[in-house]
Amino acid sequence: MTEPTTLSKLTLAELKDLVQGMVDDRLRTLLGDPDLGAPLGQSVRDRLKQSLASTERLTGDDVADKLGLRW
Repeated sequence: MTEPTTLSKLTLAELKDLVQGMVDDRLRTLLGDPDLGAPLGQSVRDRLKQSLASTERLTGDDVADKLGLRW
């Protein structure tokens, strides 16, 4: 069995990684997608298949223009 690491034994880089991981986990919990893992309806499934099969592509700028957004 390995001995648990104490904070005092961590390097600065290890501590930063640990804190970043904890913040990422917490943000995922608070802001996560509530629909993650939910089943897709058949109509959504069909539209997704159709979209993936299409060769038509939009750029980010095209989408922003279509939605009235400015970068």
